[in-house]
Amino acid sequence: MTEAVKSEVLAAGGIRLEIDGAAASVVLDRADRRNAMTPTLWIALAAVPELLPPEVRVVVIRGEGTTFCAGLDLRLATAEGVPGEGSLATIIEHMSDAQVAEQIEIWQRGFLWMRDPRWITISAVQGAAVGGGFQLALSADLLVAADDARFCMKENALGLIPDLTGTKALHDRVGYSRALEICATSRWVDAEEAGRLGIAHSVVPAAELDSAVADLVSALLATVPVPGVCVKELLLSAGRRDVYEQARAERETQVPLVRGMAKRSGGS
Repeated sequence: MTEAVKSEVLAAGGIRLEIDGAAASVVLDRADRRNAMTPTLWIALAAVPELLPPEVRVVVIRGEGTTFCAGLDLRLATAEGVPGEGSLATIIEHMSDAQVAEQIEIWQRGFLWMRDPRWITISAVQGAAVGGGFQLALSADLLVAADDARFCMKENALGLIPDLTGTKALHDRVGYSRALEICATSRWVDAEEAGRLGIAHSVVPAAELDSAVADLVSALLATVPVPGVCVKELLLSAGRRDVYEQARAERETQVPLVRGMAKRSGGS
């Protein structure tokens, strides 16, 4: 797939990609539908990483308008469906169970790339982040929430489960019991609670969301690139290791970095 075709995929899915040096913004650009998600949007999200220039180190995920993302476009659950895309029923009607699972795996790719150590990712959330929108916000490494942000795992109320990588991300941030309660009740979590639980690492006044994210991007870009990649790799795998295994991973990761520092300072 050429870059031109990938750009067309982004546009068709309602995604806008903005590049500014070492920073990029991925903007959900369907404000007329409160940035609701469709399969073409999920495919567009998956195309983003291949369009990021090598110099990009920080990626911000945003929603156009006053809503970050209203979750699934509910027209997909109707007989009419979404114009040009159909309904979920028409998409999967001739698929086996294994093929449906494979299709979901393709949609999940638009969320999983944000854990890639090449980029530190930030979700900037204003207004509602529902269902897949909540999962998208959780997919980023860091979540900055406006004080009007609200989060909801709506899937259970629709007879579904969160399947866009959100269960692991929510569990890692709030623990098993709280994650179960949030998912199973489909209740709303406001910005204050999101900050208190660790869903959001920062909560700021809505009018200051853009400036707070810009400051965070600047702080991240002020550091040396390679250690930023390495520390993300270390932290992503820390939960699978005990303290001794993590200590070994730290020292093995540090060796080439400290040699590089010595070389830059004039050592042999």
